[in-house]
This record gives sequence, structure tokens and C-alpha cells, in this order.
Amino acid sequence: MRLVALLLTAASCAHADDWRGSWDGALYGYAGHARLRNDAVLNPGNRVARLARDSGTLEARFNFKAENDALRLTMRPIVLAQQSDQARQNEAYLSLWQVRLRATDTWSVAAGRELLNWGPAQFRSPSSPFYFDNGRSNPMRELSGLDALKLSWNPDLQHTLMLAHISGSGHVARDPWRDSWLLKADLRGTDWASGLALAQTPGQGLFAGLHGQQNASDALLLYAEAATSTQADALQSPADPALPFGVAARSPRRATVLLGASYTLDNGQSLYAELLHSGHGYHAEEQRAYFARAANALPAAGMALRYAPPLLGRDYLHLVWQSNLMESGGYWRLMATKSFTDGGSELACYAETTLSPEISAFLLAALPTGSARQEFSSLMRANLNAGLKISLP
Repeated sequence: MRLVALLLTAASCAHADDWRGSWDGALYGYAGHARLRNDAVLNPGNRVARLARDSGTLEARFNFKAENDALRLTMRPIVLAQQSDQARQNEAYLSLWQVRLRATDTWSVAAGRELLNWGPAQFRSPSSPFYFDNGRSNPMRELSGLDALKLSWNPDLQHTLMLAHISGSGHVARDPWRDSWLLKADLRGTDWASGLALAQTPGQGLFAGLHGQQNASDALLLYAEAATSTQADALQSPADPALPFGVAARSPRRATVLLGASYTLDNGQSLYAELLHSGHGYHAEEQRAYFARAANALPAAGMALRYAPPLLGRDYLHLVWQSNLMESGGYWRLMATKSFTDGGSELACYAETTLSPEISAFLLAALPTGSARQEFSSLMRANLNAGLKISLP
């Protein structure tokens, strides 16, 4: 990119003594086991999704930073080696990288790969066009950034305005965000914050998202996120199962809304409760027809999995209870999710305990409850990952 070359040229004009650098990282080694459903409608005989039952993973995640008063260079390389009963994967890539130039006290320009993610929600993030699944339900997950050129205006601590052009979806193969534009504005007060996001993707309608939060007291935080948008390659599932699936290049415009609250206990532990209405999901009749149609033939099951909406249903409850984040001995997080559309639910937990100053052990487990024709339990009966993390240096 020409801008990157220009920013690096500017960096070469700075004296070597002006630069400050740092790095850290973590090594992960973990094993996974999934108990698949033998009666899966969407994945009969595991011939459609080809999910791994057993897997072993080695992963290294690094962070590098170099900066002076005007320029900052950051990089997050990932090295991954995974072996499962379905496939072998060896991969090295940049999850994030950025060159950022502070042009003036209020203006900055940046180029690179970054997470364009925001909002306070835990379960899903309706106000983000790029990261509806924000990864907070899976602490082990590594989100990869988008390739973007960004101009930011920060006149004070209360106001931020950002304009970005997204050239691609980073290192991932599927690239739905190529040549997109994003305008993001944020306002902050003493005990509140809010933001507006407008995004335009070729072939789709304008995405408009809002997020806000208010400290009702020292312990209670109230928050909300909402968006109106269309979706690409949207699977249409008529309520009559005798009718076939259809795929719309551009879905009808729908609204998605999340309301949430968090409460911090005296011991530092916190509780979250969120209600989500997903306008792009199916009504109960449409979801029942979705599974009935997928059961007719293997191609229909493949189509159902490939083009399904981000959430099958319309209405969800998500609860979280987590430990004090300031504790040095470890961390745990319990999660429960209920779908009011089909009645299914999922229980999940993440636990991490410190074995030494550099080594910790972790476990992530998920237990869906329901039948093969309910969203959370449609593919597997249980999932477990456990391993070790070594902090560097």
C-alpha cells in the first residue's frame, strides 16, 4: 500500500533514540473432543460439516510494538498447527497489524489490519457490521482483523470521529467486506458512552448501528445495541416445508436489538443478563420448516448449513457469571443461553488457573440441551477443550 510506504518513510526521518519497543506473547497447547450427534439432520453421518471429534492444537500468539511520539507500528503474528481426525492444518498469518501516524494533536491516519469491533454486549454485537459474533462467549477464540485505511479525529476525550475504507477481510478466505466504507462516531460523558456506526458494502443496503451504556450506580451498568441492515446470500426458509429453500443476494431489511445489564458484586464478581431480538432469524414455523426441509436430502442439508443466518431463531436470553478480573490466581466464566424460538439452550464454562507465574491451565466446555431439530443441539451433544498456556517473555 502506498500509504504504508509513506508512513514508513516518515518513520525513517525520526532519530533511532526516539523509538520505544516492546513485545509479549503466549504459547498454547490444547486438546479438543466433540461428541457429535448420530441423528443430526443437518449433518447426517458427519458428511456435510465434517466436524472433528478429536483434535490437538499448538498455537503461538505474539504482540510486537514500536513507537515514537508520532508513529506507532503494531503486529500480532499467529502460528498454528492443528491435527484432527478430519484434517491437518498448518498456518502462519498476521491476525492484526497497523501503521499509525499522529499527524496533529487531533488527527491521525492508520493503515493495516485491525479489529473494527465495539459495544458492550457479551452474547452478540448488533451494532457492529463486521463482528456480530464478537468472540466474548469463547475466550479462547482469536478474532482476525479487517484490512483498512482509517482517518480519525479526536478533538478531546468526549468526541471521536472515524472514517475507514475496508479493502478486504484479512487473511480469511471468504471476503464479504471488500471495498466497504465505515463512518463511526462516539460520544462519552462522565458515566455514559454512545456510538453510531454507518457502513456501506457493495450490493447491500446501508448498515446503521447504535450502542450505548449508562452507569446507573457504582455496581449497575445498563446498556443496549441496535442495528438495521440487509444481509448477503440470505437463506429464505418458507414456513411451508413443501416449498424449497431460496437464497436472496440481498435480504429484506431487518432490525436487531439487544438490551443488557451487568451488576458487580462486593467481591468483584460480575453478573450479566442480555435479551436479544434477531430480525434476520426465523420465526418458530420457519425454523421447523428449515429442519424438515434439510432432512429431505443431503444437498438440502448442505444448503441449510452454508447459508443459514447468524442465529436461526429470533429471541434469546444470555446470562453470564464471571470471577473478579483483578484476581491473579485465575479466572472463570459461566454462561447460559436460551432460545425462546425453539426452546433449546446451551450451558458453557471457561476456567483458567495459574500454575506458576508463566504457566496456566485452561478449560472450555459447552453442553447444549435439546434435540437434533433445535439450534444449539443440532450438530453436537457436548464439546470440551483443555490445555496449557505459557506466557512470554
